[in-house]
Amino acid sequence: MTRETFSPLPQHVGIIMDGNGRWAQRQGKARTRGHLEGVKAAKRIVRAALKAGLRYITLFTFSTENWKRTSKEVSYLMFLIKSHLRREFKFYQDNEIRVVSSGNISRLPKDVAQELERVTRETAHFDRMTLNLAIDYGGRDEILRAVNRTLEEGKNGDISEEDIRSHLDHPEIPDPDLIIRTGEECRISNFLIWQMAYSELYFSSKMWPDWDETDLAEALQLYGGRERRYGAQKSSEHSSIGSGYVTAGMR
Repeated sequence: MTRETFSPLPQHVGIIMDGNGRWAQRQGKARTRGHLEGVKAAKRIVRAALKAGLRYITLFTFSTENWKRTSKEVSYLMFLIKSHLRREFKFYQDNEIRVVSSGNISRLPKDVAQELERVTRETAHFDRMTLNLAIDYGGRDEILRAVNRTLEEGKNGDISEEDIRSHLDHPEIPDPDLIIRTGEECRISNFLIWQMAYSELYFSSKMWPDWDETDLAEALQLYGGRERRYGAQKSSEHSSIGSGYVTAGMR
């Protein structure tokens, strides 16, 4: 497969799982209920990704900016992360899913960090799919930490792109081919900003708790019609293909 090609299936999909709180509020429910339903949606999509044959999926689970939310909501989100990791461990094992995390794990509550470390350690040998949980994650923060790691190793002279890339949280994971954002908003919100330089973008008006296998299938189908040129000229025979992003259900 050349770099100027149509890709029937992305290797790596990143998802900004947005709309949990608004989903709950529109139904007259507490925001925490939206986060709970969002966790259920995450499992549905991971299962669908396995079925589709994706090799890598990154879920924007908790951002560096999410600490600004109320202490009650932050505490509940931390509880959900810990309980999900513990409850779904068998699911990861049965489906041979390697779980890793991106972000600054040192800032997480001790019990959450310990559970995350346990799951990543005990799934490290699986290779069917890698699930990357972006927790206490921000793209700028990751780049800053990568630069600092480079300097700590005694780098002399100018810092190169390769220096930064090799010191990111998971340099072994390929850059995302497709970035999905749910919940009506059309922005990237500091997610994988180094890695997504050439990612295709897909925005959905559907709130994350409502997402299921058919929504992922639609996103993958639209991705399959994209011509990925990486700066090269558009091929004449495919000149009718549209822009670098698609909105689904947007008005």
